[in-house]
Amino acid sequence: MTSTNTSASFQELARRINPVVAGWLNYYSRFRLWELIPFAMRINAYLVRWIRQKYKRLAAKRKALAKMQEIARRYLRMFAHWRLTATVSAVSA
Repeated sequence: MTSTNTSASFQELARRINPVVAGWLNYYSRFRLWELIPFAMRINAYLVRWIRQKYKRLAAKRKALAKMQEIARRYLRMFAHWRLTATVSAVSA
């Protein structure tokens, strides 16, 4: 995922990374499910960073995290890895 591509929308970003992430999740969940949680949280951290770069009014980490939590509540299945992370509050960007 290219975090510097801020011209894309959140939906376009999801459309681009979901096939890759879903493939990783399908493969590795059969062998090492416990290792996927930190992986999913790292993707969330990249998403928060992307939000901070795209929307200057959300440059503060707390504001960007709140926006991502709002999106996650509204669109539960937008990103493939969100099925592993019940909440996105544990993001460390």
